[in-house]
Amino acid sequence: MTTARHVLELLAPAKTADIGIEAVNHGADAVYIGGPDFGARASAGNSVADIERLVKHAHRFGTQIFVTLNTILRDDELEPARRMIQQVYEAGADALIVQDMGLLELDLPPIQLHASTQCDIRTPEKARFLQDAGFSQIVLARELTLQQIQAIAQATTCNLEFFIHGALCVAYSGQCFISHAHTGRSANRGDCSQACRLPYNVTDDAGQIVAYEQHVLSMKDNNQSANLRALVKAGISSFKIEGRYKDMGYVKNITAHYRQLLDEILDDPAEHGAYQRASSGRCTFFFTPNPDKNFHRGATDYFVNGRQMDIGAFESPKHVGLPIGYVTQLGPNWFELDATEPLHNGDGLTYPTLQRDIVGFKVNRVEPVSATAPTLWRVFPKEPIASLKDLRAGTEMSRNGDHAWEQSLTKKSAERKIGLWVQLAESAEGFNLTLTDEDGHSATVPLVHVKEPAQQAERALSTLRDHLGKFGATDFEAREVSLQLSQPWFLPASAINALRRDAVLALECTRHAAYQRPQRAIPVDPPTPYPDDTLSYLANVLNHKARDFYAKHGVRVIDAAYEAHEELGEVSLMITKHCVRFSLSLCPKQAKGVQGVQGTVKAEPLTLVNGKERLTLRFDCKPCEMHVVGKIKRSVLNQVPAQPVEFYRTRPSRG
Repeated sequence: MTTARHVLELLAPAKTADIGIEAVNHGADAVYIGGPDFGARASAGNSVADIERLVKHAHRFGTQIFVTLNTILRDDELEPARRMIQQVYEAGADALIVQDMGLLELDLPPIQLHASTQCDIRTPEKARFLQDAGFSQIVLARELTLQQIQAIAQATTCNLEFFIHGALCVAYSGQCFISHAHTGRSANRGDCSQACRLPYNVTDDAGQIVAYEQHVLSMKDNNQSANLRALVKAGISSFKIEGRYKDMGYVKNITAHYRQLLDEILDDPAEHGAYQRASSGRCTFFFTPNPDKNFHRGATDYFVNGRQMDIGAFESPKHVGLPIGYVTQLGPNWFELDATEPLHNGDGLTYPTLQRDIVGFKVNRVEPVSATAPTLWRVFPKEPIASLKDLRAGTEMSRNGDHAWEQSLTKKSAERKIGLWVQLAESAEGFNLTLTDEDGHSATVPLVHVKEPAQQAERALSTLRDHLGKFGATDFEAREVSLQLSQPWFLPASAINALRRDAVLALECTRHAAYQRPQRAIPVDPPTPYPDDTLSYLANVLNHKARDFYAKHGVRVIDAAYEAHEELGEVSLMITKHCVRFSLSLCPKQAKGVQGVQGTVKAEPLTLVNGKERLTLRFDCKPCEMHVVGKIKRSVLNQVPAQPVEFYRTRPSRG
């Protein structure tokens, strides 16, 4: 493991600067946020001024700010993107997360570059190539096992980043084109229509339905809480929380949850101090973090520990919540619930219908039935009882919105403090106060004051310690206060308080001056050859600069990205490690009782049907991958752009 990988980074998402500030307050070592444009979340952009505001708050704690520019760009977008990069660099951003290799051919400021998960990094060869091309941190594919991660770690020295929580794209990142083929909205350009969350009928080659109205491409949510230590040992150093569309409560809760788990590793005596924090300060939380309280579709650790059966949220992509109790009876505008926990006005409840659909509703008010039956609650929904399909006595209820808990997160829910060692010493003119923080930064300020012996020695010393240790609403807290005095002296409280305030200001200035942004990695020269000499549309090359980048690295044949509309026939619109056959217990390997590839295994195609949409599932059994096959719609090809655009193309444009 490299020295850099001994520094463990918790990387939190931010839809807005305000959410980013709370991510910092709840323990994030780094925050990733969209800039004004070109991010992979089209409606999660932020102004340069907001990014600068977030940077100023984050850098107080040594927390870094990464700006996402992780979409593929047209030729006419390269110069606006370059100008935006310059602006966010001048605003103080620490790194840029990118997908489009064309950006590396531009005249950029010396901002550190991180390779987005959209780069589809699954092999040691590709990881090493991106490192050699100038990336300091790379986001590995979510589908990797611990063994595959370890193999990449052994082949590289750059920081390795891995998603540990949040929504899962069923496709390998950057390898899904269904949205663009069906709607013209490109996932690789930040505007996915999420066809993977739709219900489908699955039919076999004889037309028989093998799954009815199932969300067979919808995954449960990622949760690596139980695997953090194993991921550290495998070589991961940056632990990423998904969620640039998520609200403030989600970011507070999930960041706090993983802050506690990472701190357990960092503070574990058995690790013998092998790992370091990536930023400064310790957090105190005024609530109990619980990832089950936020929106989620169930939990999976995906492929980290190998292929699992139960990774899909096939019945519903909705947030069902946690079981809360059973309906005991129904009234005209209420029902009674035997609940395992107290209910609150404004709670969200869900239950399954007889067809296993999920019905969700908000509670208007609740009231206990009687003092002698403390678990029975009368629930008055906002919707009419008659509109709640299949609600009946015996229905199991879940709670997907705990209003009281959610309200607790609208208030101040954490504080982050940097540890200080405080020393007051005598000087020829009076006294010196020295503050030394946990990072070794130090500031000393003098106090010119007459030395007047204290009349009550013990009380005077106690008062001095008390006043010197009061750091209130600052970013600091005293770990130790020492007095280097020849005898107890009297100092008025006003003088001590002013001295302490001056010392805090001086230390803040010292910390600000000492902060250094991470350096940009220098690409290997001569350029390292790309692992392949041929690139199909799957490489997402949409501009000439990206084409030049790959040509410089030895690629001979470079096809244009799918968004250039050169692939008009049936092609793989999605490549995924998830296998519908396996999840439905229809895998030939399962029938043979074989988990690995032994001999020739052939799985017949299946078809997905949603209304008029039909997609073919083809199975590549050797690497255990599934291809969702289809073609671009004529209506998408006929869409007229709002302004003239220029795509990189490999063939003449079709009229």
